[in-house]
Amino acid sequence: MRWDERQLALLREIGVRLWLTPDAVVTGAPVAQATAPAHVTPTAPTGPTLAAPPEAPTAQPERADSVASMDWPALREAAAGCTACALCEGRHEPVFGVGNPRAHWMIVGEAPGDAEDAQGEPFVGKAGQLLDNMLQAIGLTRGKAAPAQQVYIAHAVKCRPPGNRIPSAAELARCEAYLIRQVQLVQPRIILALGRFAPQLLGSTEPGGKLRGRVHDYHGVPVIVSYGPAHLLRNPEDKARAWDDLCLAAQTLESALPQ
Repeated sequence: MRWDERQLALLREIGVRLWLTPDAVVTGAPVAQATAPAHVTPTAPTGPTLAAPPEAPTAQPERADSVASMDWPALREAAAGCTACALCEGRHEPVFGVGNPRAHWMIVGEAPGDAEDAQGEPFVGKAGQLLDNMLQAIGLTRGKAAPAQQVYIAHAVKCRPPGNRIPSAAELARCEAYLIRQVQLVQPRIILALGRFAPQLLGSTEPGGKLRGRVHDYHGVPVIVSYGPAHLLRNPEDKARAWDDLCLAAQTLESALPQ
């Protein structure tokens, strides 16, 4: 694989070091395709055929049915006025999502923190800067760009849990209709799930760390599980593993594209 100088600088900034021969660095080269570890064999679905939201003990079927037919303006308005769980009582405003509404990549975090709640945008501050740098290293951005280069970013839960705790299974279930509808509208080709909520989102009994390195499925869309950027700021030794996850996501997307 050959890397340009901008990519190497971004990787150094996020704490990932590559040991390269001189001919592996290309000045002014286009963004290289990231490659996952050779031992991982992705088995991603070939198309985002999305199923209806699954029922959950704490879900509200009538509300989920109405959300399932909403367009973007109606969905945003519904999330802004949602009182389905107690998280609405402590929020400044819901953190709905940002990015290209037809992006090939969708990034899903677990829930907003204090900074996200204050600004109304997912992944801001130092955690957001780290995520932006990681995405830029494989040619992606949350800024304006074509669907293949711009991501769509959302949270599984739209309101900040007290103390920035992980959202409960009941809170995830009551908010999931919004996320499912966002996935249906975006129709991403890959989802990167960042944070401790991944087992609950995927209906798995395995801990989040055990879900890494494999391709999962969320309503017909391939999912790669990785660490949240806030975790990486606290545990920089995991940055190389997060880079492996990002490479696996890129490889999974590439393998699903028509040849």
